[in-house]
Order: sequence, then C-alpha cells, then structure tokens
Amino acid sequence: MFGFGSKNIGIDLGTANTLVYVDGKGIVLNEPSVVAKNTQTEEVIAVGEEARDMIGRTPTNIVAIRPMKDGVIADYDTTAAMLKYFMQKALGNGSHPQVMICVPSGVTEVEKRAVIDAAKVAGARDAFVIEEPYAAAIGAGLPVMDPTGSMVVDIGGGTTDVATISLGGIVSSRSIRVAGDKFDEAIINHLRQNFNLLIGERTAEAMKIQIGSASVEKAKDIDGMTVRGRDLLSGLPKTIEISATDIASAIHENVLDIITAIKETLEETSPEIAADVIDHGIVLTGGGALLKHLPDVISDETKVPVFIAQDPLDCVAIGTGESLKNIDVLKKR
Repeated sequence: MFGFGSKNIGIDLGTANTLVYVDGKGIVLNEPSVVAKNTQTEEVIAVGEEARDMIGRTPTNIVAIRPMKDGVIADYDTTAAMLKYFMQKALGNGSHPQVMICVPSGVTEVEKRAVIDAAKVAGARDAFVIEEPYAAAIGAGLPVMDPTGSMVVDIGGGTTDVATISLGGIVSSRSIRVAGDKFDEAIINHLRQNFNLLIGERTAEAMKIQIGSASVEKAKDIDGMTVRGRDLLSGLPKTIEISATDIASAIHENVLDIITAIKETLEETSPEIAADVIDHGIVLTGGGALLKHLPDVISDETKVPVFIAQDPLDCVAIGTGESLKNIDVLKKR
C-alpha cells in the first residue's frame, strides 16, 4: 500500500495521548499512550484505546503501562513498540516515513536522542524533533516567523511548556512536570486523605473534566458529582458526593505552579516581546487548557489577556505536521 517513498508524518508523542498527523491528510490517529504487556513473555497484547480499557482491570500476568512519563520516554522498548503500532495503523505496513516528533522544551540531548532512536526502531526512515511549545504555536496559528512576540502555554498530560516565540525561534521557555497527570494525582490523594476513598486514575480524570476548576471561588457555582471507589476503612465499595470546590482545592497548588512558570518566562523576555504579549495575549493549548476558569485565573495573576486556541487538543500535532513542510531546512542543521 505504502512503499519506501511514503508520506511524511508528524507525531505528538504525549504522556497521555499520541496523535499522528499525515502530510496531506491531517490528524489520522488519536489514541491513549498505553501499552498492555504480558509480564512473563514481554509480549505486547494491546496498544492505545484497547490497552487503556485494561488499566486497573488486568490479571497478574498482564500489565497496562504508560511508557511515557513527564513527557519523556520512561520505557524505551515499550515506546518503540507503541510507535511502531501507531505508525503502521496510520500508514499501513511496510512504510518508512520521515517522522517529526515533538518533545518538551526542557528535555536533554540524551532524551531527544532516545525519541529519535525509538522512531527509527519503529520503522522511520529518518526522524527529527521539534519543541512542543513551538509546535503548539504553529498549530494555534500564531505568527511564529514574524518579528513579533507570541506566548504559548501548552498544558499536556506530563508537562506544561511555556514559551515566548519570535522570528522562528523560542526566546524564553519553561518546562515543568506539572500538568494533567499531576491534577489527577492530586484529586486521588485529596479523596484518600479527606474521605478515606480510594479511586483510580480514570475516575480522577473524569472528575477533573466534569467538575474541575482552576478557581476555588468560582467552583462554588459548579454542581458536584457522585463518585464510586473503595472505602479504605472497611475495604468495601462506597459511593459519595464530591463538590467542585473540593476538586478545585485539590488542584490549587498545581495551578499556582503553572502560573509561576508563566510569570518566570515573562520576566525573562525583553520589554518589546513583553509588550507584544500584552497586545496579543497568552494562548493556551493542550488538554489542560480546557480546565474551567483557567484563562480567567491566569489573566488575573499576570494582567495579560488569555485565550484558548481553536483546537487546543490538536495544536501540537497540527504544528508538528505543518513543520514537515520545512523538513529540508532541518536536515541541514
């Protein structure tokens, strides 16, 4: 179906989800970054959606893992197997595309090399990396090549990447390991400590999406929700009602960490770029951008207008794919 000269592809290799952008087609795949393996034979049993459904529900000889942690590769072999599966699903067997993969802005050269090597092991003819906030800015339609400053905050699953961009490059940036996963962890810990209730990752994520808020004050206007888990005292299943204020309190520290990263990045920029950011505002991308009241809270703290990008979940993948058009420039670097 696809031979040696197959299409170039862009991959948003996220801690929570992986998106694949095929040149000329757009985003063709969006699946969880999860792999189910047999612990005795090391055989990969399921990848993506199918593997995520197994989390917390597997027998002892099968484990469902997320091979990416905090935006970087935590399990090399499993990441390579996952990449191979996604590339074949997007392009068909036997394809050897050129691949552009995004990485957090704070990664080391060793971590970048690991991503490139994993892509080649998975079947890529050649692989390149692009920094996540830069890809997000391209995907959000910001004028990255112009002599004007833009600011983007990409809140993913493992990392939040903050960057100011001008003239085709990153001027100042911060990458912190506080993002969607840390919100989920905070919710799990809050319920364990305050309600003696043990819940899983998927329940925590559902609560974050449905009733999570960046503002403890504004959370009072959001209805609570019913949650099921295990009572830590009796060991039996238990159902309780949780308020949105509880969830907002649980993630409050994490929201402050993100705001601190934004302020520090702004402090490092030149007065001209700071002025441009005030004029054009800060653009939020990534799944975390959808947290209720987050733009208002960031705007109140920084005194800068804040907007959510048009397709926040897809911005990084679209930008990674768009950057394929300049792949010849990257080859010369």
